Order: sequence, then C-alpha cells, then structure tokens
Amino acid sequence: MTGSDSATPPRPSTFSIVARDPETDAVGVAVQSKFVSVGSVVPFASADAGAVATQSFANVAYGPEGLDLLRAGESAEAVVERLTEDDPESAQRQVGVVGQDGSVAAFTGAECFEHAGDRQGDTYTVQGNILENADTLDAMAAAYESTEDGLPEKLLAALHAGNEAGGDRRGEQGAALYVVKPEGGYDGRNDRWIDVRVDDHDAPIDELERVFKLYDVTLLEREDPEEVRELSGETARAVAEALGESGFDAGEPSRSFGEAERDALDAFCGMNNFENHDLAVVEDALARGWNDAAGDGEQRLVDAIWHGLSRLDRK
Repeated sequence: MTGSDSATPPRPSTFSIVARDPETDAVGVAVQSKFVSVGSVVPFASADAGAVATQSFANVAYGPEGLDLLRAGESAEAVVERLTEDDPESAQRQVGVVGQDGSVAAFTGAECFEHAGDRQGDTYTVQGNILENADTLDAMAAAYESTEDGLPEKLLAALHAGNEAGGDRRGEQGAALYVVKPEGGYDGRNDRWIDVRVDDHDAPIDELERVFKLYDVTLLEREDPEEVRELSGETARAVAEALGESGFDAGEPSRSFGEAERDALDAFCGMNNFENHDLAVVEDALARGWNDAAGDGEQRLVDAIWHGLSRLDRK
C-alpha cells in the first residue's frame, strides 16, 4: 500500500519466491506482505504450466495469462516480456515466473518503490519491493539453495530468511504458500498440493509455518517407515499428559504406553482427521519427534508428529 490517499490503489509491499522441484514436478509460490490476504493476489500456479507471482501494484491478469502462455510453450523469459510489453503501467509492476520447462525469469519495473529487485537461480526466482534492504533478496536466495528438505520447506526457509534479513519495511501482515504438482490435490483429483494462507497476523510467516505443519500431517501422504518405535519412558508419560490436556484422557499418565493410551491417541487422530497415517506410524512419529517439538498440549502433539514424519519422503 502506498500513502494515505484513499483514491490511490493499494500497492502491496511484498517479497516472494517462485520455484520448481525438478524431481517431483512440483512448482509454487511463497509470499509475505504488509497487505491483508496477500495469498488472494500474488500466487498463481498450475502443474501443467508453472507458477507466477505478480506484485507491486499487482496486475492480477499476469497470473492466468502467464500460465496460459507457459502452457502454450512459451519460456518464462518470453512470458515476462509478453506480459510487460502489453501493459502501459508495467513500470510499476513486479513479476516472477518459473516454467515447468525449467525456465526462470523476473521483471522489476523502474517505478517500483525502493528497495526493489529480483534474483534468479537454476530453479527459482525471488523478488521484492518496498524492502528494508537488498540483503532481503540475497538471504532468500541463499536460504532456498542451502535448505535440503522438500520444496515447501525450502520456500518457507526463504521467507524466514528474507524477513530476518530486513524484509518488508512497512511490516508484516499476510503470507501464503501455494504449491501444485500433478495429481497432488485431495484424493489426487486436482493439482493443488499445498494451499495455505494467513490473511492478517502479527507474525504471518510463523503462523504460516504452523498452519502448514498441520496441513502436512492432515492432508499429505508419506512413504511407510521400514520400522516403527513404541512410546515408552518419559516420552510416553509426556504424550499421555498432552493427550489428557487436549481432552483425550487415558487415565493417570505413566512411563508405559498401553491400550488405554493408544485408544486416546486413536481418538485424537480421528478428531483431527489424521487418517493418512496408521496409528503405529503416528506413535512412531511421536516417539521420534517429541524432543524437537514446541508448544504444549495439542500444539506439541501436532508439532511432534510433523517432526517425526519429516524423515519420511512425501508421496
């Protein structure tokens, strides 16, 4: 947003990353902005085309038009050129494009508010405007390249790094993570693999990561583990206590995890729609992830399950 004149269209002060995972054909966008519901404006993606981030007095037509051009066989460079050359207000725009063909390109108009710029790597582009500094973009690129986890974790790492390096000089408000891949959606019926948004929050990237972890545990499938652990000792007692705090009482918590505790855990999983994982796999995840988890009660249970599952590849 710019200025206080109510006649001036809102201009999100924004940083984003658009990227592709060549191993899974997943492609997506992560974004943070001092702008409410930024996820409704910036990210566009389609598994058969690529992904687009449109920002800085965003022309939202860049999203569907850019995807159509990618789908028709145009490279990311050609798409950026086509979109901006036909736009009389392109000097105020910023756009990043990654194609499923591996092409990467971005554009930062000369009239974008400082600091504004973009950086490209082999599989990604980062871009931002109204930033505290150029370090924001450099930090995003470095974090993306150095993070060894899957595409969603790499995108979130880039957002965190950019924010910590300076970020949006107007502050924080909204964030979004949108990733598509072939048959990646619910029940394999579409390509919407990951779609989480934070519309208005004091710490939107932290909240986006929390919501993503819940989404991951609930909706995304993992490969089966070769072996599973049972809960025991202090971890078993702590898990039973957390289940009781969450309304799933298994009796007095102890250092053993027996039938009553597993019934409580099964009820917890059913209430939270964790049907993608067998009960033994959830127990194994809690045993492995409890010490790395944060929070209390239900929040720690979910975080521990996410940490424990993270060693398994996503399907």
